Amino acid sequence: MSKIPMKNAIAELDGDEMTRILWKVIKDKLLEPFVDLKTEYFDLGLKARDDSDDAITYASAEAIKRLGVGVKCATITSNQDRVKEYNLKGLTPSPNGIIRAELDGTVFRTPILLKNVPSTVSCWKKPLVLGRHAYGDVYKNCEMAVPGPGKAELVFTGADGKEIRKTIMEMKGSGILQGIHNLDSSIESFARACFIYGLAENIDVWFATKDTISKTYDGRFKEIFKKIFDEEFKDKFAKAGIEYFYTLIDDAVARVMRDEGGFLWACKNYDGDVMSDMVASASGSLAMMTSVLVSPDGVFEYEAAHGTVQRHYYRYLKGEKTSTNPVALIFAWTGALAKRAELDGTPELGDFAKRLEKETLGLIEDGSMTGDLARMANPAAKEVLDSWQFIDRIADRMR
Repeated sequence: MSKIPMKNAIAELDGDEMTRILWKVIKDKLLEPFVDLKTEYFDLGLKARDDSDDAITYASAEAIKRLGVGVKCATITSNQDRVKEYNLKGLTPSPNGIIRAELDGTVFRTPILLKNVPSTVSCWKKPLVLGRHAYGDVYKNCEMAVPGPGKAELVFTGADGKEIRKTIMEMKGSGILQGIHNLDSSIESFARACFIYGLAENIDVWFATKDTISKTYDGRFKEIFKKIFDEEFKDKFAKAGIEYFYTLIDDAVARVMRDEGGFLWACKNYDGDVMSDMVASASGSLAMMTSVLVSPDGVFEYEAAHGTVQRHYYRYLKGEKTSTNPVALIFAWTGALAKRAELDGTPELGDFAKRLEKETLGLIEDGSMTGDLARMANPAAKEVLDSWQFIDRIADRMR
């Protein structure tokens, strides 16, 4: 069987643990038998990042910008336990945080809906899209533990040497401190990306912060969103018959749990991280959500929205075949291939990506699925497959 050609390569970013294992199985069985796959490969496994002092992470981000499309496996962000487990030189930063900052991108996450896996939030009838700001906040923070009493201050020294000081707290004893930041330019890019996405998909855009408490930090987000909307998008939204809606984050959460979905919920970085997991879990599984990082320059990076599935990886190391759901990993590849096809004008490649998605979901809707979905399926699953069986069945359907 002749393979579908690719004109240009995709930046391929490998990852960690169970998702790394399944990443190779997906390539071996679902991609390379059908596509003359062209990628520039980067090993973003935890040890490789530590060994290169994250040079490989920055190199992968440059490749995504140069090629226009990237696809990324899930990766570990280290903690002290991981430093010991992998014998690292020290704590490593989030590779996602580095790549998002380098691309100045916004993450859009959308649940993958199934006919036989109803949402646990019964009113959700349409996909609820999460737009996550992908720069700053706790993902690019500075923090410390202090040993005892003292004054904690926030200090800014301008380029002209002038200082601005504010007292954070008169510490009465030991404790912890954290400093976070953001940039007006990044917030502006975030706002534009969300409004452009809303127009492209013809859906309302919601945005929420806690500006009643964080009057300066969250207040700046609110101000910039309103300014960008009023100056650049207000008339376009009115013409399209869609709206931009701002509210407090706690009100947004309450509203979301009563709404039918079908809108873009724009969230700050941490809010988007947490809320996208909530939406994915309620929609069936953390593995049932697409995730794409979009830069203002039109560069796209597709990834799995979930973690590295550590618990299943340890079972795999003991020789067990796990029933890990690979759908988000498959859809990361199909998203990247479809975008490559769109940019290169290669419709055969785009058709392959659509068909792989169709056969993946078709297998589940025909009653064969991994354990996470089987626990919620209605009607009940006909068979529960391990990851390898699941991927093999998709390959059979593709042939």
